[in-house]
Amino acid sequence: MYSAVKSSNPRLTHVIPPRGRYGVCAVTSLGDDVFVVRASSQQIEVYDATTLTLQRHITVPGLGLYPCGLAVCPKNNCLYISETSGLIRRIKLSGSNAVKKWFTARRPAGLSVNIAHNLVVASNRANKLQEYTTHGSLVREICLKSGMSDAWHAIQLSTGDYVVSQFTSRGVVRKVGVDGQVIQSYGQSQTSVVGQMKNPSSLAVTKNDDILVADEGNNRILSIKKSTGCVQELALSVDGGIQRPEGLCLDESRGRLYVGECGGQCRVLVFDGVRL
Repeated sequence: MYSAVKSSNPRLTHVIPPRGRYGVCAVTSLGDDVFVVRASSQQIEVYDATTLTLQRHITVPGLGLYPCGLAVCPKNNCLYISETSGLIRRIKLSGSNAVKKWFTARRPAGLSVNIAHNLVVASNRANKLQEYTTHGSLVREICLKSGMSDAWHAIQLSTGDYVVSQFTSRGVVRKVGVDGQVIQSYGQSQTSVVGQMKNPSSLAVTKNDDILVADEGNNRILSIKKSTGCVQELALSVDGGIQRPEGLCLDESRGRLYVGECGGQCRVLVFDGVRL
């Protein structure tokens, strides 16, 4: 048995429909723009955050079949996208949408921008985190220690530590230090009332360091409270349920959560009234 978080009273207010039959790999937002990338597409969809209507596309020639990471940086006014081939692309959000690209460690997955405005890349096969400047220069590399494998997404907390999801059938979310050592683990079946995570993928972190997890294999979104370490399921009411949530983006300024489905109907579900 597990409990569902009801106090935030999130409600489904909009559905961005599928485009073709391809799943949503990642979603992020900046200001009044919402960015969505799907599998087997060489375009990034840009929606208006108020009306949630499609405004334009950003074409990315040569983009691989599975662009599994997407992050945006307000300081550098750019969008980053990762490909399983090992490539990172940086796209300017003004002017000609100029693209810069560089290679990382094996199979980069989730992306995030840290407190230094650098790009954090989780390497799914090399078992490490890499931090790059916006120009593609490697700042540091964190080798994840014993027990860590299949890292999917990493976000730096306000403490300087990182929260990392492990995309495995017996998935775990861990907090690790800059030395790669595990500080705390969440979601293991013997310590969690929600049961075992299965292939946790994208993460989101609040300003208070509470954590949201796309528990993809269990078709649900989980919440981890910083103060207690308690793991609970968010009560998100959707007809037919959420199907393979892989894209996850929290816009705290709007009290809004975007959930991108990689399976099922391949929608982007928009929940308002999210207070964590």
